[in-house]
Amino acid sequence: MSRVCELTGKKAMVGNNVSHAMNKTKRKFNANLIKKRFYIPEEDKWVTLKVSTSALKTINKIGITAALKEARAKGFYK
Repeated sequence: MSRVCELTGKKAMVGNNVSHAMNKTKRKFNANLIKKRFYIPEEDKWVTLKVSTSALKTINKIGITAALKEARAKGFYK
């Protein structure tokens, strides 16, 4: 399964490891993802989502229903 947030679309970035001698080798900066279950009272069901920690903060702030609605509008969630 890909390491992509289902609500924000965040995914891995590519960058460099830089040594003291300034040698550069490619590396990945993965998104900070967590697999979490959420209860959606409108649909009366539990949903498991792979979300970034920043998306988790957004869910805590605006609620899971509004976050899912926003993600659907942006095309990140089915």
